[in-house]
Amino acid sequence: MKISIASAIKDFRPGLAPTLVVLVLLPLMVSLGFWQLARGHEKQLLLASYAERRVAEPISSVQLNDMADPAFRRVRLRGQFDAEHSVLLDNRMRDGKAGVELLQPFHDQASGLWLLLNRGWLPWPDRRTPPVFSTPEQPLNLDAWVYVAPGETFQLHADPTTTQWPRLLTALHPAAFWAELSRSGFAYQLRAEPGPGTYDTTWPVVAMGPEKHLGYAVQWFAMALALLALYLYLGWHNKKEKSNGRGHESTQRI
Repeated sequence: MKISIASAIKDFRPGLAPTLVVLVLLPLMVSLGFWQLARGHEKQLLLASYAERRVAEPISSVQLNDMADPAFRRVRLRGQFDAEHSVLLDNRMRDGKAGVELLQPFHDQASGLWLLLNRGWLPWPDRRTPPVFSTPEQPLNLDAWVYVAPGETFQLHADPTTTQWPRLLTALHPAAFWAELSRSGFAYQLRAEPGPGTYDTTWPVVAMGPEKHLGYAVQWFAMALALLALYLYLGWHNKKEKSNGRGHESTQRI
């Protein structure tokens, strides 16, 4: 057995170029596969936390600032919207339809906090006309939950010279929003539950579920295995071709 293994290793001649390609691509594919597995595990934990906290009783808004981990906590609110500073989050699709999400400052009476409240999704079929929405003027009782994005959101900033409201953005960081308004506000977005003054409030917690990350991991590992198999095949196939070539040359000389 030792002789056959040593002989196989001796006969292995893959060539310099394939070896360099494998040395670069194989570790990359394997690392991407494990990264996808890790992301899938993170999403599982996120969804488990969401499911547990979304069925709990709402907490008081006064407790928000003292919580180390407010993600997905339900909160009971009473206060008023600031209709003058509305933000529309663009490129939000629902069932294949284009639309926006409407975010507005909400001043909570119990805690005195300014909160960035997402009132839900509304359609925007014709971009030649602005989205149509209305804002209740009277104080409202609302239930909402704290949304913490799973990872840093890529943000396309609006034109800094634009002061017109409502603002059309692709993403919004609450800290930057409060700084612009010179207000002390809560650090995370809240998403309203169905109730007065809301639109479509059915959000997916994550854009990509754990099962998709698992599928991508399997694909990366499969490609890594296929690359390794091809590399081994070429290594021994090249040796056989060289041996056959030398045998053919010897026959011609005779």
